[in-house]
Amino acid sequence: QVQLVESGGGLVQAGGSLRLSCAVSGRTISTYNMGWFRQAPGKEREFVAGIEWDGRLYYADSVKGRFTISRDNAKNTVSLQMNSLKPEDTAIYYCNSAPEMSTMTPGIHWGQGTQVTVSS
Repeated sequence: QVQLVESGGGLVQAGGSLRLSCAVSGRTISTYNMGWFRQAPGKEREFVAGIEWDGRLYYADSVKGRFTISRDNAKNTVSLQMNSLKPEDTAIYYCNSAPEMSTMTPGIHWGQGTQVTVSS
């Protein structure tokens, strides 16, 4: 059974930084794509960042240059370093297993989500 558990969300002022982590069990992340999505109030869930099994990285245009996705195969965790945060980054952030990068389509396994709130 695949389980994803996010941590690291919180409240931060604009321009600040947060680091999200996703602990994965039931799947070895080194052989799967992993990704982060987010959903703001009243909006659809959207792709944020992804890392393919071979290490190739993908980012939404809105976060390029500010967010960095990485993984630690030894700990089976995926992280999202978020710098220069903006109020429009406020959302619930979800970890996702096995997204399809070519279409930014999520896989079927999700974490419970972690709230990120950026104040102006």
